[in-house]
Amino acid sequence: MFWSDAMARGARRSSERGSGNKFLLHVTPYRASSRLCCRLARLQGVARRWRGGQAPYASPFRSRRDKLQIFSSLGVMQGRGFPRALLPALLLLSAAAPPPSAFEVVALGVNGGVEEPTSAYHIVAHGNRSGVMCDVGTLASGLDRAVRKGRYPGADSRGQVMDSIAAYLITHAHLDHVAGLVLASPDDTQKDIMSLPQVNQALADHYFNWVAWPNMGDRGPSPHIGKYHYKDLEPGGTPEPIAGTGMTVTAYPLSHGGVTSTAFLLRSGPDAFLCLGDTGPDAVEHATNLEDLWRAVAPLVRQGRLRGMLIEVSYPDPVPAARLYGHLTPMWLNTELQTLRRMTQDDARMRALPILVTHIKPSGAARSSRRSVERQLEKIGFFKFMIAEEGRKYAL
Repeated sequence: MFWSDAMARGARRSSERGSGNKFLLHVTPYRASSRLCCRLARLQGVARRWRGGQAPYASPFRSRRDKLQIFSSLGVMQGRGFPRALLPALLLLSAAAPPPSAFEVVALGVNGGVEEPTSAYHIVAHGNRSGVMCDVGTLASGLDRAVRKGRYPGADSRGQVMDSIAAYLITHAHLDHVAGLVLASPDDTQKDIMSLPQVNQALADHYFNWVAWPNMGDRGPSPHIGKYHYKDLEPGGTPEPIAGTGMTVTAYPLSHGGVTSTAFLLRSGPDAFLCLGDTGPDAVEHATNLEDLWRAVAPLVRQGRLRGMLIEVSYPDPVPAARLYGHLTPMWLNTELQTLRRMTQDDARMRALPILVTHIKPSGAARSSRRSVERQLEKIGFFKFMIAEEGRKYAL
């Protein structure tokens, strides 16, 4: 079942079938007083506190105070007629409450060319004001729409949000991934552009060169305006701190039809988020870049530390291999994710991993490419797919 459309339906159907969460099915007939609800909310809050930043399956009793709060809440519920037999189940259910989000991702652009807005994702680590952009196919107009939709509480203009962006992470230099950066640069503030060396060189040679656009960078044809500092990342190297964001980044090369693209692994404390640029499947690209990437992130999935990933699906199936042009379809995405699944050896973790699908290329055909991709991903069924939506904020 497709995750983004079916969360509520799935919960309702599990009750109707008698499978799924039987504990909730049994609890619902009991009348809950307002005091009981408050106690339950407090219990869930305690569970979230000890879960935050802790290793999976660690002891819930982080402190004596938390332990007393839990059993005090359970005692009150039992006094209200709550069945004694369900108390252990309630404790286990609350202990399994998901940890707070580690990253917020605002999708400023999600399309794969032809139609705007194109690829642009604003990523902020929990508790921080400053963040990064992963690709900048759109920027000014995307921020305008996101501000109007209330995605940035307290901000009433795009300039306020732009000022909080510490760095641009550019996966590759194709126009649908950098146009927003180039066009917004006159109104921008000083920032780092953090990319693989060949990507930074392409930006300096082909965009900020005094021919296509004034040289806003600190390399390439003189004079250098110097608004942007190119910072080359070593492929698969030591995580590089991103000043002011509470995050580090590691870059992994991808194969994109003869062009080097990038996957950025962002880390904040124990948590990580993966942002992939355009990529073809290893089998078609005659490469091992995705296999190498999966090997690097499999331990994070197994430990429950990878909070999600952005990955492209440009076309619905079927597409001949010769016409993929360095992109994925639902079939090829499934093939690659099955490789990660085998490396992870933890189906529960893989099922729970949010996978934001991006870069769907609009089609002139009567049937929507987006809807076709969505239906094909539904049929795969195993993974937690979500089609990225422009202007939406994701808490991961």
